[in-house]
Amino acid sequence: MFVLLAISASAGPALAEDLTFTLNNATGAAVTEFYLSPANVDDWEENLLGNDALPAGTATDVTVADGRTTCLYDIKTVFKDGDEVDDRGIDLCQLGAYTIHE
Repeated sequence: MFVLLAISASAGPALAEDLTFTLNNATGAAVTEFYLSPANVDDWEENLLGNDALPAGTATDVTVADGRTTCLYDIKTVFKDGDEVDDRGIDLCQLGAYTIHE
């Protein structure tokens, strides 16, 4: 399964570059929801998977086209069974990939 995901916002600096990274699901369960929010934002933004899921053992490329220049994001992952995992202050620019582990 290869899906290109993108979020966009109407406001933001015109010179900001899109943030692209690989999302790896290295768990034994499907991911049904995946949220990113800049580390300085209190609320979760939209579910980047939409109505899709990321099956166990698969990966997809994610593009965040929100007009921001930040690299530090908080991440919330929700699995098919309802379990949730939060990860805070992740520098997605430096990593180039984010792997969900069990």
